[in-house]
Amino acid sequence: MFLITLEENPDGVYSTLDEEGNHVIYFFEEEDDAERYLGLLEATNNDLPSLMINEVDSRVGVGMCELRGMKYTIIQSDDIIVPPRDYDYIQNH
Repeated sequence: MFLITLEENPDGVYSTLDEEGNHVIYFFEEEDDAERYLGLLEATNNDLPSLMINEVDSRVGVGMCELRGMKYTIIQSDDIIVPPRDYDYIQNH
């Protein structure tokens, strides 16, 4: 799976806020989908730091989220998502 992270600090993981104010980390099944999302994100938000795509083992990534009580979602190849404008965050995990 693939995550969007800070270019200078891969521990800084991109997340969004859900309707209840919880941070949600996006895991992408396909690298192409992560790249498309990152392109949309960069095109709609000029204030973002430099971001990149990192591949992670699904068991490690999901396991880390579950261990730390963090919310996550897995974006499958047939999902269509568009970056939100007001709820983007980068967190160091």
